[in-house]
Amino acid sequence: MMGRLENKVALIVGAGSVGPGWGNGKACAVLFAREGAKVFAVDINAESGEETRSIIEEEGGVCSAYQADAVKFKDVTDMMAACVAEYGGIDVLHNNVGGSVPGGVVDMPEDVWDANIDLNLKSAFLCCKYAIPAMLDGGGGSIVNISSVAGMRYLGRDMISYHASKGGLMEFTRAIALKYAARGLRANTVCPGLMNTPL
Repeated sequence: MMGRLENKVALIVGAGSVGPGWGNGKACAVLFAREGAKVFAVDINAESGEETRSIIEEEGGVCSAYQADAVKFKDVTDMMAACVAEYGGIDVLHNNVGGSVPGGVVDMPEDVWDANIDLNLKSAFLCCKYAIPAMLDGGGGSIVNISSVAGMRYLGRDMISYHASKGGLMEFTRAIALKYAARGLRANTVCPGLMNTPL
């Protein structure tokens, strides 16, 4: 039986894990490969990306690991070019990069705000900006952006930049979905609740 992603190319940004065990990106990369996708596993930590690649290849899947910082323009344009050169296109873009920092609106330093907005929102902006042309060249595809329930409601502790960036990511994704639906490109946001991961 063929998998749902047979012969599709899945570019997963944040495909490693920040510690021992299973993070969301690592788990998604392995599951995508089990469904038949060729996985281009991007992570800021080369060792984490290689660990994901090793798991996929041990199971008989196809995966390349690539180190990049998703908030840096050149890293993102280079990763897109490398994925297209390796596998011929991009069918799925999975933006899994993110993190939270404590702090409320009054006490959070501006530089901490900026860094967290970049991590959670700018990374998705850059990856979508430079993946979408390649996806449209291939006839469309699917973008999956990982947000959080924190983008929809207050969770009882101060992490103002996380709430703002994850809420922004939801509307960012909605705008992409509406703009490109007629061209065969879907965009959806997944909003996990509290999960037991290394992060």
